[in-house]
Amino acid sequence: MKKNVIIIGAAGRDFHNFNTYFRGNANYNVVAFTAAQIPDIDGRKYPKELAGEDLYPAGIPIHAEEDLPRLIKELKVDDCVFSYSDVPYPRVMNLSAVVNAAGANFLLLGPRDTMVSSTKPLIAVGATRTGCGKSQTSRRIIEILMEKGLKVVAVRHPMPYGDLNAQKVQRFATVEDLKKHKCTIEEMEEYEPHVVRGNVIYAGVDYEAILREAEKDPSGCDVILWDGGNNDFPFYKPDLMIGVADPLRPGAEVSYYPGEVVARMSDVIVINKIDSASLENINAVRANLAKVNPGAIIVDGASPLTVDKPELIRGKKVLVVEDGPTLTHGEMKIGAGVVAALKHGAGELVDPRPYTVGKLSETFRIYPNIGTLLPAMGYGEEQVRDLEKTIENTPCDAVVIATPIDLSRIVKINKPTVKVGYDLQEIGTPNLTGILDEFVKKYNLVK
Repeated sequence: MKKNVIIIGAAGRDFHNFNTYFRGNANYNVVAFTAAQIPDIDGRKYPKELAGEDLYPAGIPIHAEEDLPRLIKELKVDDCVFSYSDVPYPRVMNLSAVVNAAGANFLLLGPRDTMVSSTKPLIAVGATRTGCGKSQTSRRIIEILMEKGLKVVAVRHPMPYGDLNAQKVQRFATVEDLKKHKCTIEEMEEYEPHVVRGNVIYAGVDYEAILREAEKDPSGCDVILWDGGNNDFPFYKPDLMIGVADPLRPGAEVSYYPGEVVARMSDVIVINKIDSASLENINAVRANLAKVNPGAIIVDGASPLTVDKPELIRGKKVLVVEDGPTLTHGEMKIGAGVVAALKHGAGELVDPRPYTVGKLSETFRIYPNIGTLLPAMGYGEEQVRDLEKTIENTPCDAVVIATPIDLSRIVKINKPTVKVGYDLQEIGTPNLTGILDEFVKKYNLVK
């Protein structure tokens, strides 16, 4: 008998789990998705063109997660599949209790049923939490491989917040492609650092279709790099799995889902930010990793900061703008911008809360523990306008921007700006260069 299913998600892993496990499977009837974490996702549909018109001629509705108990009963749901990331274990089990109390099974799909295999050697990068430094690790890996003359094509964890059919397969090779695909700030923060370095990056909704296009990219492809999102495990089967852990949040590597999956399955784990974490916390992370994955190679890493105009910080009142998700569901109190501002002698960090408008005011209500900073939220045009207006409203001498993109290209900033950069710096050995030398030899990629 066909089972009714709800997929509990956040516009990413949920769609992938559907595509790889449920699409075309006549044993199941996916009656709904629910959505969390990302604003304004609910109320849409997963379109019939992506869902498969034979089984889902009307597409699949997306509801708010808060409606889950009602939906389970009204739609006679048998199974609920949890399908999003960066969630503390108590929250996962709380949701399981909600599902079980309503009468349904609570399921988690694993790598064997959701990973797609590549015809190219594939390196995957994941993390134990949002904001560990995964993207800068991916960039470092790409730089090392490109120095060897290899063509690297990156594939980024999904962020499909717009027209899902139009976003089935997206290719980004130039900054102009970001505008062409109507990218949000969150998407640009992930894609732009790749294209400005000269490598192509793909993203979208249908990750098997994306992989097949990436493998035959017109600019050439020797290696696929999976640039994971949040703390999810890869959508693709890796030949080399590299995880990143954060000693500024010790213990998270064994208390968040699915970050512990990443910690346990990684061949290599980079302990990042050891230049700004305490020795006690670094050692706590080492001990946890040794317990859950004693065979992993551990790489020590730092995130040294660069500041283009430090003279605009010293003694001044500054507004710090940080990467959004790291400070919201990533739960970091500070980011690179705050560290740089304090290091360069800011007279005052201005709290933007009294000056926020619209969606940004809502963000601070949902995440009240954000520090004295402004998360660069930009999931849609309305949020971007609210971000611009909030910066305009906030009285300060300068705006310290620690997003991975040139934010002033996206929003008008009516104050002097300071740009903060950060890249991965490995300390001692083993290091990524040596590890990738072995990878290149193993897969006969020497140019």
